[in-house]
This record gives sequence, structure tokens and C-alpha cells, in this order.
Amino acid sequence: MFTKKQLVRLIVPLIVEQLLAATIGMADTLMVSGSGEAAVSGVSLVDSINLLLISIFAALSTGGAIVSAQYLGREDHPNANIAAKQLLLVTTGLATVIMSVCLIWRTSIINGLFGSAEPLVLQNALIYFLLSSLSYPFIAIYNSCAALFRAMGNSKISMFASILMNVTNIGGNAILIFGFGMGAAGAALATLLSRMLGATIMIILLRNPHNTIRLDTVFRLGFHPEMIKSILRIGVPTGLENGMFNIGKILVQGLIASFGTIAITANAVANGVAGLAQIPGSAIGLAMVTVIGQCVGAKEYEQAKNYTLKLTGAAYAMMTVTNLLVVISLSPIIGWYSVSAQTAVVAKQILIYHSVCSILIWTPSFALPNGLRAANDVRFTMITSVISMWVFRIGFSYIIGQWLGWGVLGVWVAMSIDWLFRAIVFVTRFFSGKWQNKQFI
Repeated sequence: MFTKKQLVRLIVPLIVEQLLAATIGMADTLMVSGSGEAAVSGVSLVDSINLLLISIFAALSTGGAIVSAQYLGREDHPNANIAAKQLLLVTTGLATVIMSVCLIWRTSIINGLFGSAEPLVLQNALIYFLLSSLSYPFIAIYNSCAALFRAMGNSKISMFASILMNVTNIGGNAILIFGFGMGAAGAALATLLSRMLGATIMIILLRNPHNTIRLDTVFRLGFHPEMIKSILRIGVPTGLENGMFNIGKILVQGLIASFGTIAITANAVANGVAGLAQIPGSAIGLAMVTVIGQCVGAKEYEQAKNYTLKLTGAAYAMMTVTNLLVVISLSPIIGWYSVSAQTAVVAKQILIYHSVCSILIWTPSFALPNGLRAANDVRFTMITSVISMWVFRIGFSYIIGQWLGWGVLGVWVAMSIDWLFRAIVFVTRFFSGKWQNKQFI
């Protein structure tokens, strides 16, 4: 169903898009580092909350994209368009509610999660959280539209939108942080403006009548309960999976906060760099939604299996290259951040360990299960991921990091144990063939 050329055209823009998406958060951390480690730590703490919410929006978007891709595989374009409208209705409505909750109770949320952090860190976190919350509806709109373009096999659109968003974000950071000395507030405001721009552009482009999936109206999306149920059958388990995963990360972030500002800052730096190294694997995971979704919609399960194997192999190869590059370039990369020598040492230890684990076990842990999700095997991936997160990543973070005294490095060791368990379970599930013939639409 897909030629090699088509797969390359799908994956390459996704890699660029994921790189650009990662650099938005990384640019905030990097450019605000000149305002001091308290500002970096404050931004890092809030980013753990942002990642939780963004992952929920992305999960619902993935649910809508899978439903639309399966309808496209059946060549049922009218229902693919209805699914697109219902996706935007659900994600934007949810994002608006979450934004309101975060704005009203932001102080209680920050103090409840990270109250053990230093007062100046909490002050920066509150400022960054206030402006970040305003961007949630725009993130939801952007993610939904980008997922729909990927379902059509067109990943160039979201790539170009990401380029404009990054230019806006970095330019805004330069003006607001360096020009006006706004620190964390400047970073958050620039990010808000970039996300508003991205959402607006994607809505305009989705209205193009030449698209296979198109948005003919913006304010009259209609209400189709059965279609919403189809989206939620996939989106809710994936959202719960991602939500529980990131809630666990927030709890672990709270543990890291108790280790001190050096640990928080080293973890922030390592997360930014590690995210860049994982971009090829994440991009191929997104491509699986389109490819496997359309194969399953056409009931071509053998092709779905073959494409999953090919894309997983490609992810392994590319993850090896990017993580080796990180290890080779580690000193100059960390040198970009204005951190203390002690913080730099801890960040290097974390990233070397992370790179080795990423090469060996990240791909079957995170890219492969996207193929299972696209085939509607969402409950199994959700249950596996939630159990693994809470038992291995959270439980062992306290055992290794706190009780054994390994500190922040122990948290990353616990993370790799979580990856290993996921990899074993998902590989076993894939080769068992039990993910086939699970029709939701």
C-alpha cells in the first residue's frame, strides 16, 4: 500500500517536525539559562506538567487520526471528514476546560507538586505556568490538525508550520529574555505566541478544499456521538496511558526536586538533549499511525505486520546514529547551557547512560506499540504501560534514587528498567498476532 518513496516522504518531514517541536522547549531552557539556575529549574518543573497535558491532547489527536486513517483505508472520505470535525470539537473543548482549571488553581498545583523546591524556583515556576496555561487550546488545535494531515500521508504541512513556530519562539525569546530581561515570563510568552500562530495556520490549511480530509466549517463542527465514541475508544486508553505516564514523571520530578537545584537543573538539561536523540524514533512511531492505520482499515493485516517490522528496523538504525552523535558531542552540547561544573558532570553521567539504553531498548518500548495502537490494540498497550510506569519507573526511582542514595541518576536507571519491561511485553504481543482483527469502526 506504501512505496519506499512514500514512506520516506512521510517520515523525513516528521523527523524535522519533531526536531522543531523539541527545540521549542529546549530553546526556552537554553535561552532562559542566562537568567540563572532558578529560572531553568522553574521552567523545567512546569514543563513536566505541560508534557503531561500535551501528551493527553496528542493521544486524543492520535485517536482521531487512527479513525480517519482507517476510513481513508476503506476509501470512505465523508466519514473521515466527520471524524476530523469531531476530533477538533473534543480536543479544543477539553483543552479549554484544563486551561481554566490551571489558571484558577495554579498556585495550589505548583505548591502541591513541587513545594519542596527553593522559593525562587517556585516563583519562576508560577510565572511560567500562568502563561503556559493560556496556550493549551492552541496546542490542542495544532496537534489535532497535524495528526489529520499525517493521516492523509502529508507530513510536510506540519513541518512547515513547526518552522514558523520555532522562528517565532526563538525570536520572541531573544527579544523578551535578552532584550527586556523577562526571564521565565519572556520564555512562556514567546511560546504562547508561537503556538497561537501554529494553530491559526493549521486551521487555515485544513480548510483547503483539495485536501482528502478538510474542514469546510470552523464554528459549525456538528455533533456526532457515535463518531466521538469511535475516537474516544482509541484516544481515551491512549490518553490514560500517556496521562498516567506523565503523572508518574511529575511525581518523580517531585522526588528530583528534593535532591536540590543541581539535580533539577541537570535533569532539565538531560531531558532536553535526550529528547533530541529520540526524535527519529518518535517520528517513525507517528508514521506508523498513518501506515498501519490505513492497512488495518483496508484489512491488510499481513502488510500491517511487514510495515511494522520495516519501520521498527528503521527506527533502531536511526536511534543508534543519533545517540552515538550525542555521546560524541556531549561536552560542547552541555557547554551551551550556562550551568555550574557540578551540574554539567551530573548531566553527562545521565546522558551517557541514557544513550546506551536508547540504542538497545527504546524502539520496542515506544515506537513498536504505536503499530499496535493503530491496529486498535489500545487497551493492551495502556495496561502494560501503566503497570510498567508505576511499578518500575516510580517504584524503583524511590528505591534506587532515594533509598540507595543514587540521586537523580538512580531515577534514570529506574526509567531504563521500565523500558526493558515494556520492550519484552510489546515484542511478545506483536509476534503473537493477538493485535489483529480488533475493529472499532
